[in-house]
Amino acid sequence: MRQRANRDQQRLDSGAVTSPKDLENLQREITSLAKRQGDLEDVVLEVMERRESAQERVAELTERTSSVQSKIDDATGRRDAAFESLDGETASVTKEREVVSASVPADLLKLYDKLRQQQGGVGAARLFQRRCEGCRLELNITEVNDVKAASPDTVLRCENCRRILVRTSESGL
Repeated sequence: MRQRANRDQQRLDSGAVTSPKDLENLQREITSLAKRQGDLEDVVLEVMERRESAQERVAELTERTSSVQSKIDDATGRRDAAFESLDGETASVTKEREVVSASVPADLLKLYDKLRQQQGGVGAARLFQRRCEGCRLELNITEVNDVKAASPDTVLRCENCRRILVRTSESGL
C-alpha cells in the first residue's frame, strides 16, 4: 500500500499526468490510501497490544504452572516417603503378628481371623471402662457380671458386635 501511494505521489509530482480529472482521481486515491494505511496501522497496533497482553498472560500462567508443579513434586515426594514408612511399618507389624500368632492357640487364631474378615479388619476389641471399643457400646450389667465371673483365660465375645473382648486393667471390672 505504501509502495502504491509512493508511486502515485511520484506520478503526481512528476507532472506526467496532465488531465485535471486524472489529477483529481490520483489525489483522491492517495488520500484514500493514506486513510487506509492509517486504519491498518491502528489495527496492527491493536494486534500488537493484544499479543503483548497474551504474552504476559502466558508468562504468568507458565510461572503458576511451575509453582503448582513444584507443589505436586513436593507432595509426591512426601507421599512416597509416607508409603515407604508405611511399608516398613507393615513389614514390622507383620513379623510381630507372626511371632504372636505362633503363641496363640490355633482355634482362637482361626476364630479371630474369621471375625476380622467379617468385621472389616478388626476381630478383637479392648474392653475399656465397660465399653467394647469395637462397637463402642457399653456392656449391660449382666454382661459385665459374666465378664467378672469368667476366668482370665476364657475367650469372651461382645454380645453386640461378636468381636473377641480383650480385658485389661482399664476394663472397669
